[in-house]
Amino acid sequence: MLSLPSEDGEKFHRLGVGSITALSLIAPASFEDRRLSHELSQNAQCVIDATVEHVVRTPKTLKITFFAHNLECVIEGVIFHPKPYMIHQFPRGERAFFSGKAQWELGKWSIVHPMKISAVGSLVPIYKTPLRADVMRRLVEKNITVENLIADGLPEPIARELYALHFPQLPKPISESQLHALKFGELFEYMRRLRLKRRYHKTSYRASGDVKKWMKTLPFELTEDQKNAIGEIESDLRGQYASRRMIVGDVGSGKTMVILASVVLMLPHRSILMAPTTILAAQLYEEAQKFLPNLRIALVTNATKKAPLEEYDFIIGTHALLHRSLPEAGLVMVDEQHRFGTAQRHALTKLTDNDTSPHYLQFSATPIPRTQAMIDSAHIDVSLIVQTPFTKNIDTRIIGKSDFPRLLEHIRSEIAQNHQVLIVYPLVEQSESINYQSIDEARGYWEKNFENVYVTHGKDKEKEAVLMAFRESGNILLATTVVEVGISLPRLSTVVIVGAERLGLSTLHQLRGRVSRTGLQGYCYLYSNKSGKNERLESFSTFTSGFEIAALDLKFRSSGDLLEGSIQSGKKFRFADIAEDEKIVGEVKTWLDKN
Repeated sequence: MLSLPSEDGEKFHRLGVGSITALSLIAPASFEDRRLSHELSQNAQCVIDATVEHVVRTPKTLKITFFAHNLECVIEGVIFHPKPYMIHQFPRGERAFFSGKAQWELGKWSIVHPMKISAVGSLVPIYKTPLRADVMRRLVEKNITVENLIADGLPEPIARELYALHFPQLPKPISESQLHALKFGELFEYMRRLRLKRRYHKTSYRASGDVKKWMKTLPFELTEDQKNAIGEIESDLRGQYASRRMIVGDVGSGKTMVILASVVLMLPHRSILMAPTTILAAQLYEEAQKFLPNLRIALVTNATKKAPLEEYDFIIGTHALLHRSLPEAGLVMVDEQHRFGTAQRHALTKLTDNDTSPHYLQFSATPIPRTQAMIDSAHIDVSLIVQTPFTKNIDTRIIGKSDFPRLLEHIRSEIAQNHQVLIVYPLVEQSESINYQSIDEARGYWEKNFENVYVTHGKDKEKEAVLMAFRESGNILLATTVVEVGISLPRLSTVVIVGAERLGLSTLHQLRGRVSRTGLQGYCYLYSNKSGKNERLESFSTFTSGFEIAALDLKFRSSGDLLEGSIQSGKKFRFADIAEDEKIVGEVKTWLDKN
């Protein structure tokens, strides 16, 4: 990265840029053409090499008669409402360069508001920045050269296109190749900054567990995506640096088996896993006991006693782990990492009684587009698990008030087959601003007409107990999006999402992912009061892959700002569109990897 000239530091700071590449991305808003005109065009700027022949002042105008040498004709200049000092700018008999707007009226050309200019022969860029126009131009002329852009890390073809953007030979709109260069430069600058945030720490923990032998003991075959993710993790855990990897899997893609494979790989070193809820931690504990029968496994929640944990090979817990003294561990994992704050995730790695850094894996069930994964990979390694062990069969439909009788019929039919139904409401209590029933308003109807109706929401302190009870003996669960990620409900076949148009596509996908977990025929009803077609919901209902939906989501919202630590924060690139520019993201990633 080319260092900035110290004398220009304040100017770069005022522009909010930190590199020559970033400066080059401030494209000129327009150009002032200061080349001598060979012909005049109506209402277009022109430049003349002229001698002032005559000046006449009237109460409202200043009229100057020029002889334009470059056009070989007499032409009149007109200034409306002139200031007193202006008359002195046009001494009779002086030859100079003048610029103004050409107009054809009453069979002759005139120049409106002519101004004397000092130099001709170039296109002068006009920038919209906090800096004064001449200061900005000098800054660009001094710093933006092809050599400087290459020295700052850009490929030569990109550097040449960005240079030509500021110093064109002819006035013309931005070309396709220049737009490509702007997108490349913007993504390059962004991903380079992400890489600079990355830290490498040596570790004394090297994986030596035989994961292939363990995989042969499983009663099923892992998907190729699971095997690839395990292979990437194995390569990380055998390296000299503590790994930092995010594993992103769709709902039901089998992330749990990748977690358990990581534990096997890390042996003989201990592994620790933090999950967001007691239910999830308990489910993972059950799976671990089932598939890792030879390991000593502990479950840590707020309800467990604070006994020593040194004897265990694998410790699974909730945020209660943050309040325990944890023994030395070679691998720290966080499941559903977005449910924890950044500070909580970092705190977990600091709680282990280690001399060197442990390896760190974070798992997420919120799929991200491939372009987002490639950008992310500049900061943290990313593995995507796109395949699922079996194809879910979920029928997704958009319904309204008139469809309610048929919905009731469907619900009764599913309950008769010992299946369960989830109804998601947008609110717990009534609100004047939202035209939908809340849980409190709706529960009376469901409890009156159906048996075994359970109710929970985010503020419910007993929500985990309610979910457990519903799993065992419930027919209908009324809830808010608290169930977006959580307990496995094997008998759940139907989800009804009230006010579906108010939710993001990834949230809708997570809610839909609650049903058909064991291969049941699933149903997802998107209930909306809004009349007319909803393009977002129509598109959502035709896709089943979370990764396709994540890409679709980008088309309906701004992409996130990863440097601020939140994929959902709504940062928008000025030139690049990560929903459409996967090819350019790939080019930038390849270039950064090579250099």
